[in-house]
Amino acid sequence: MPATAELAETLLGQSAKPDDLILAQVAVRALLVYGALIVFVRLGKKRFLSQATPLDAILLILIGSIASRGVSGTAPFFTSILACGWLIALHSIFSFISCRSDRISHWIKGNPTILVKDGRIDREAMLNAHMSEGDLDEDLRKKGLRDATEIAEARLERDGTLSVVKA
Repeated sequence: MPATAELAETLLGQSAKPDDLILAQVAVRALLVYGALIVFVRLGKKRFLSQATPLDAILLILIGSIASRGVSGTAPFFTSILACGWLIALHSIFSFISCRSDRISHWIKGNPTILVKDGRIDREAMLNAHMSEGDLDEDLRKKGLRDATEIAEARLERDGTLSVVKA
């Protein structure tokens, strides 16, 4: 067995079943996955961990799932890291394309929804957004507003937050 493969086997338990991994191997796996993910995230776009669009949320769920399997040994270690890197690269490609094409951006990231216009609540838009008046009232209170009559426009943004322009 070549020295590199032997070292990987000793440190990572490459051929071990998940139940046979020792604590030190899991710790080394976790450290390496953590380091790899830091590198991948730094190579990805800056907004990827800020207010999440559905595209960002999907990526975070997938990366968490795949990375955890690499740490626990339920999936091959290097394959898991490679899959995480590939997903982040795909995310960057989709982001690059969507910022240059409104059609693709709307398809991938969604559209904002106008919920209030000139102090009037659009009840149909609220129903389509699965948002109750209580939800709207809560979001308005968090912005220091008492009711919709104080608003020129309120939009449910693509990331799920409410943006408000006061009247």
